[in-house]
Amino acid sequence: MQQFANPARFVQFANGVLPFLWAVTAALFAVGLYLSLIAAPPDYQQGETVRIMFVHVPASWLALFVYTFMALASGIAIVLRHPLADAAAKSAAPLGAVFCFLALATGSLWGKPMWGTWWVWDARLTSMFVLFLLYLGYIAVWEAIEEPHRAAMIARIVALAGFINVPIVKFSVEWWNSLHQPASVFRMGGPAIDPSMLWPLIVMGLAYLSLFVTLHLIAVRSEIASRKIRQLRLAKIAMR
Repeated sequence: MQQFANPARFVQFANGVLPFLWAVTAALFAVGLYLSLIAAPPDYQQGETVRIMFVHVPASWLALFVYTFMALASGIAIVLRHPLADAAAKSAAPLGAVFCFLALATGSLWGKPMWGTWWVWDARLTSMFVLFLLYLGYIAVWEAIEEPHRAAMIARIVALAGFINVPIVKFSVEWWNSLHQPASVFRMGGPAIDPSMLWPLIVMGLAYLSLFVTLHLIAVRSEIASRKIRQLRLAKIAMR
């Protein structure tokens, strides 16, 4: 990873792999949507409504994954002083916020026919909403503070302190009463979901992950360009 600490080298790497990543992402979504919308059978209880799961669950996975990535990048920025760690965390936040919002929105659409209501303040929904607010708070820090180093220091604290909510979201259905079912894919005894629905879910999860990696490389590349422009402007002002 140290070899990509050089921004120019990172940009060169990103430009080289992005066409491949776009192709992989498109292929995964094509296969995942076919398996989810056509090949997967309707649920015996939920009927066709179960297909919302193939959008909702991967979005939830990525919402948790991206915030974990942000916290890890923030920790690396503090301990190792990696030049691109803050840029990686900053660039990931808007993407994670979108995944989190998508999880909340599709969960609401799924909850109405299943629970008879769009929203309930149970542990899983509440902690996921808190995660969304943490994303917005992190983004707000970067937007509100003009001085990059000061913004980075505060943003690191927000990311690391907010990470405590990630295991709360994950284990909320086990720690408190919830309308959500317990984990059925990532659990000690193995998946409890039928393979006809498990494989479409896994492929969609990989498609979401590939999309995040692709968009994140583009976002980091843009952040590097923005920093260069800012440095040039400051240098120009200093020369006056």
